[in-house]
Amino acid sequence: MNDKITIIGGGNLGSAIAEGLINSKFSKPEHITVTKRNINTLSALEERGVIVSNNNIEAVEYAKWIILAVKPFQVKDILLQLKKTIKPDKHQIISVMTGVWIRDLQEILGNEFTFFRAMPNTAIAIQQSITCICSSNANVKQTKFVADLFSNLGKVVFIEEKLMDAATVLGACGTAYAMRYIRANIQGGIEIGFDATTASIIAAQTVKGAAELLLTKHTHPEQEIDKVTTPKGCTIAGLNEMEHQGFSSSLIKGVVTSYKKIVNDM
Repeated sequence: MNDKITIIGGGNLGSAIAEGLINSKFSKPEHITVTKRNINTLSALEERGVIVSNNNIEAVEYAKWIILAVKPFQVKDILLQLKKTIKPDKHQIISVMTGVWIRDLQEILGNEFTFFRAMPNTAIAIQQSITCICSSNANVKQTKFVADLFSNLGKVVFIEEKLMDAATVLGACGTAYAMRYIRANIQGGIEIGFDATTASIIAAQTVKGAAELLLTKHTHPEQEIDKVTTPKGCTIAGLNEMEHQGFSSSLIKGVVTSYKKIVNDM
């Protein structure tokens, strides 16, 4: 792709996006600029050919796409700084900031810009994110570009912006929920005889395989559960005990609690 990209904010997420775009060959390193106050922390990207800068105004001047990957409280000052430089007919903006709505960006820059809001998760670092996307004033070509960009960093779904808080819980917080399940599985594995390293490999690969089954075969989880539960077998015995202890209900309550927290705090 020849569309130049500037990532404002070279923290963990911004750097991971740059790495993923290079690794997937979606963008040439020299077509990506990443900004951060302390550019010394971006030396690994610079060595790969990425342009690094601590000057946001210069960084966006020759870019077509601007990815905002800064902390939410920083965005107003940054956009006010860039307001005279970025133009609706020249720049398109992608926000990957939690809790910042498109209307918040419009209040600063105006309604003429094309805005995308994207919510990836930490697996973007290994190009395995799920990224939820919504937009304003976007045409088909622009939407395809953004879909292709994030598809190179994992999987993509387009949603209404009103679901973005829910997407944060299910897709981003969900990583922590999955990790907690894997951790518990490892602890159980140790109790029944495995060393920690072997239990970790078995537990993590099992979850990865289960997820790939659903994504590849497009089946419902219960269909796959039925395939491994035999009458009077050990799987159904374990599942039933987990349900008696509130496994599904506690997970559902956790998801809802996280959602209420993010809605009430924003």
